[in-house]
Amino acid sequence: MLLWTAFLVGIVGSAHCAGMCGPIALALPLKNENWFSRTFSGLIYNTGRVITYIILGAVFGLLGKSLHMAGFQQWSSIVIGILMIAFVIVPLIFSKLPSVNNMFSGYSHRLLGAFRGLFNKGSYGSLFGIGLLNGILPCGLVYVAIAGALNTGSVTAGMLYMALFGAGTIPVMLGISLAGTMMSLKLRVFINKLSPYVIVLIGVLILLRGLSLGIPYVSPKSGALTPEKEKAHQCCHPK
Repeated sequence: MLLWTAFLVGIVGSAHCAGMCGPIALALPLKNENWFSRTFSGLIYNTGRVITYIILGAVFGLLGKSLHMAGFQQWSSIVIGILMIAFVIVPLIFSKLPSVNNMFSGYSHRLLGAFRGLFNKGSYGSLFGIGLLNGILPCGLVYVAIAGALNTGSVTAGMLYMALFGAGTIPVMLGISLAGTMMSLKLRVFINKLSPYVIVLIGVLILLRGLSLGIPYVSPKSGALTPEKEKAHQCCHPK
């Protein structure tokens, strides 16, 4: 899996983050002694978000590794690629279907209740806690990144993938916290329109990787879908 796509998703998806998590970023109880303390407070919050993403990357990277060891890595790449493309196309065709965020609205409300106590404290620790919780809010963009982490087939690569995704979202989210807004409305609308194309592009890359078409770096040839343990057995015990 191309790790640079994670940073691209984070950057391009920043407008989506601004719309979904912008109110939280605007309401953060940042330290206001000076510009440094305010910036440091914002970075503490964003560090909490990224750490949650890294933990998710470890979990789904491990799951992807299990699929790889079982010999299902190619099939998982194909399925994940198709799902990512469908994530964009299906809502366009069936506009009345509920969005991912709406399906988890009850969970979101319960989770937001946990934010209230942290907002009232206004300490560096509470800012970090807000970031940690923010990272597990239902978010379609995060699910796209998780799909990429799953496809890495490695705990380390999964963590790095999610870390790069989180890093890509920091400039806009930190800017919102510090300045109230970082992008003009026109730029935000443009990036929102661009985001689905980026998601489809990454879905196509993952799909091509699973198809093993022999395209260097994009869709390299791989062995048959044989579990790793079986391959090792064949090597050690040739017929």
